Amino acid sequence: MKSGTILSAHITEKSLLASRRGLYTFLVSKSATKDAIANSIESIFKVKVDSVRTTTRKGKVKSVGKKRTQKPLADKKYAYVKLSSGKIDLFPTT
Repeated sequence: MKSGTILSAHITEKSLLASRRGLYTFLVSKSATKDAIANSIESIFKVKVDSVRTTTRKGKVKSVGKKRTQKPLADKKYAYVKLSSGKIDLFPTT
């Protein structure tokens, strides 16, 4: 599913429950705009997008190595896409 703006579907227990209401969560590139995200979702999945909300989650600081040095992890941007018509199959059988 990797395109220019959509990197992957973000699948958690909470996002699967929200998908029953037509709200899907995607990991997107940091430079993606709401219009670009909506256009990508409509072209990839052949659905009609009602609204797009985005959030940027700051990266954590992890301790790594023998000396337990601090390493910052990258920020992530998520898009919450509400559909007005259609349905996205997160687990295709083919």
